[in-house]
Amino acid sequence: MFEFQLDATEGHARAGRLTLPHGEVRTPAFMPVGTYGAVRGLHPEEIEQAAAQIILGNTYHLHLRPGEAVVRAMGGLHRFSTWSRPMLTDSGGFQVFSLAGLRTIEEEGVEFTSHIDGSVRTLTPESSMEIQWALGADVAMAFDHVVPGQASFELAEEGMERTLRWLDRCKAAHGELAEGRYVGKSVEGPLPTYRPTDVPTFRQTLWPIVQGGSHDELRRRSLEGTLERGPWTGVAIGGLSVGEPKPVMHRVLESLADRLPIDRPRYLMGVGFPEDLIEGIARGVDLFDCVAATRNGRHGTAWTARGKLNVRKAAHRMADEPLDPDCDCAACARFSKSYLRHLFVAGEMLGLRLVSLHNIRFLLRIGEQARAAILQGEFDRWSREWLQRYHAREDA
Repeated sequence: MFEFQLDATEGHARAGRLTLPHGEVRTPAFMPVGTYGAVRGLHPEEIEQAAAQIILGNTYHLHLRPGEAVVRAMGGLHRFSTWSRPMLTDSGGFQVFSLAGLRTIEEEGVEFTSHIDGSVRTLTPESSMEIQWALGADVAMAFDHVVPGQASFELAEEGMERTLRWLDRCKAAHGELAEGRYVGKSVEGPLPTYRPTDVPTFRQTLWPIVQGGSHDELRRRSLEGTLERGPWTGVAIGGLSVGEPKPVMHRVLESLADRLPIDRPRYLMGVGFPEDLIEGIARGVDLFDCVAATRNGRHGTAWTARGKLNVRKAAHRMADEPLDPDCDCAACARFSKSYLRHLFVAGEMLGLRLVSLHNIRFLLRIGEQARAAILQGEFDRWSREWLQRYHAREDA
């Protein structure tokens, strides 16, 4: 049920197939982010038609609203959101990391102030597992301690070591949940319709997260400690794209590429700009996620094969061509840049939706094209030409 088959490699770049309870994911692949159980502004059918194979749900936000008890009572996140393909939920670790000034990290877990109603909440390795079990995604992520990208060795070591200790607790709690013998002890508030011992009709797997900041020694120690606690059906790399320069992220990925298990999928968390996908795939990454596609789309920035394009610019007022003539998304197949600019200038919501959808499809196509190039043994040439073309001009 949780299998990964490697179809081809070229250098560190990999083409594989990940089998999950809700379907197969052909890698490398981008995972659109459905923070509240929905990809911002887009219908599930649109995401399916864009050829998304797997999406991500956010544990922190779904815990706060509507609450895991509601989602569980509605049959789990798949049924609640009507998404029938594979789904992964993050642990909430990054969200509480980003609440600087509103959270306190202790060994037991993280106490934080809700950005919605100001209530004080606690998230622990155990409660993260409970919440994700109730949400019912195919893949649950371990609760981790994320540190800033420029963190010192000492701070990064503290976060890395705590992440390993929390991994022990996540594994124990998730194992008890899977066996139907877990006694809930961390989820706050009454749960009249949710029993922590309820077992989904399908299995859920747990993936660990490698931490260590920008320090190669800590990353190595984190990976070794993580693998000692296995076996795992996949491994994630966290704590990157959190303020460190891109060359540092590339170096960290290179330092891990030969040490990560060959027969397990590798997930680079929170990374999803076009050039980052290409660079990550070249360094052995299989899965990516990021909110940048829809966030940029809502602000009028479209990604194209020839670089970024600002839809709002007056230069596009009379432009009759699509955003990207190479793209097959719903926006490019039907609408001109002139019309899309008009929608943004007029404040019409359709414009935000169409450019967001285009950006999602653009990243999904990168995964598809990279996979085809790896299978043909042409990834190195294809990726160099792709990056050269993408960086050839400034924002249009």
